[in-house]
Amino acid sequence: MSADAPDSPVNAPRLSLTLVNPADLSAAMLAVVTGIAQRRGGTAELTVDDLVLERPRNRDHGDWASNIAMKLAKPLGANPRELAEEVAAGVRELAGVASVDVAGPGFINISLDAAASGALAKTIVEQGDAYGHGDLYAGVTINLEFVSANPTGPIHIGGVRWAAVGDSLARIFQAQGGLVTREYYFNDHGAQIDRFARSLLASYLGEPAPEDGYGGAYISDIAARVINLYPGDLSRIPREEQQEVFRANGVELMFGDIKAALHEFGVKFDVYFHENELHESGAVERAIERLRAMGAIYEADGATWFRSTDYDDDKDRVVIKSDGEAGYISGDLAYYLNKRERGFERNLIMLGADHHGYVRRLMAMTKAFGDVPYVNLEILIGQLVNLVRDGEPVRMSKRAGTVVTLEDLVEAVGVDAGRYALVRSSIDSQVDIDLDLWGKKTNDNPVFYVQYAHARTNSVARNAAASGVDRSAFDASLLNHETESILLGILAEFPRVLRQAAELREPHRVARYSEELAGAYHRWYDNCRVTPLGDEDVTDLHRTRLWLNDAVGQVLRNSLGLLGVSAPERM
Repeated sequence: MSADAPDSPVNAPRLSLTLVNPADLSAAMLAVVTGIAQRRGGTAELTVDDLVLERPRNRDHGDWASNIAMKLAKPLGANPRELAEEVAAGVRELAGVASVDVAGPGFINISLDAAASGALAKTIVEQGDAYGHGDLYAGVTINLEFVSANPTGPIHIGGVRWAAVGDSLARIFQAQGGLVTREYYFNDHGAQIDRFARSLLASYLGEPAPEDGYGGAYISDIAARVINLYPGDLSRIPREEQQEVFRANGVELMFGDIKAALHEFGVKFDVYFHENELHESGAVERAIERLRAMGAIYEADGATWFRSTDYDDDKDRVVIKSDGEAGYISGDLAYYLNKRERGFERNLIMLGADHHGYVRRLMAMTKAFGDVPYVNLEILIGQLVNLVRDGEPVRMSKRAGTVVTLEDLVEAVGVDAGRYALVRSSIDSQVDIDLDLWGKKTNDNPVFYVQYAHARTNSVARNAAASGVDRSAFDASLLNHETESILLGILAEFPRVLRQAAELREPHRVARYSEELAGAYHRWYDNCRVTPLGDEDVTDLHRTRLWLNDAVGQVLRNSLGLLGVSAPERM
């Protein structure tokens, strides 16, 4: 049957609706439920978000389940079960619905006919890279600040987690219409830069590293490169000037190495913001004066204070110390105001597990500027990452000496496995990355398992072409094998998974979804052939299954792309 046939099951208009995915079904049910609520005298305005559909664990219970009747029963003064029966009667009239049952106190279980479910395969192929995208943040300007490691050494493994998670989250926001700027806060102001410069100088002079300085092979490497860059003889200038040479050039070289490592890891920033600019441009003073005009600044004990307790902080904060030096929060005040003045509606900052204490003061700052905490500014806190080899923690780096770095991870397992391993778990949980597991080229390795599924879809497509199977026909009603029903149900979930990943700031949902889809595809592959056997003729079943195969490949490609992981055509 031709995909374009006007009387095909896919296009049959019953209430002029084709149910292709949960969003379509939710929208159709919204009309049904709204009508019932109005007839019963309900006044609340319902939205599609009120009609959350779930995949039943027991497939005998249908394709989708809803508890909307139980949610609305009390506001409408109705019996949940009776209300569910009324909703079910309306849903049965929707095109593409095969059956509707009411279970328990009011659960509504919905089964779609094969044509309605199968139509999704064609939709996915036609939408291509856009499938799954939404409009949750359409037109919203988002500043996503992540990594922001001090330019005093290579990026340690904790910062690498933010590189993977932050970049994936940026991609997911963009897939929801967000106007995202990836920003790196270059901390080139403060005592740590002095310690870095003194460490480089000590290496050059053959002295022990300062007690509060930095060690590792990278220090001698950077020091040697500074010497090569200096046009004259460093030994002929005073020690203070030598230290300034190492400060200026060493920081620049170190930051260049950080940028290069991130680029190799597939992470590119739109803005590299220098903290020093805030202090040299007068931005700190402007931020303080803005708050002073709001009554949020006062003087005491020779220092300037931010009255942050008025905005739910646990204590007031020093912004200018009694010696005239800027307090730690002064840069935060200026930087946040700078972002808002650049037009960012939502500002997200990703910080390590040791920064929980910063959240309250930063939210107080947000409120003091007249903004909404946790809306205009959000702080995401990530837990620790450990590398494990042979069952033992890896604690030392060949290059950095005291910490495990981005380069160590990439050298051990590669970019794809490194990114996937870091983004696969919730940021709220500590992660142990088993280098032996993630280095394997077997299905035990989650990223290999997903990539292999994608490569298999390409292999099937190549074999199909060689056997004369193409996508010249599509009959969705033919996709009625149990494994096809399961596979189509998972494909239908992708838009919602992507929306939830954006809304909850949880890109690991995309990774776990990819694994579920890969598993369902492998099971389908074992049961349903796309190419004919022997002298068997090519039929519309083969052609339609090719659409489904290619749809899976597209969604795997889309999901891996959101994680910054490659989707190989051959493995």
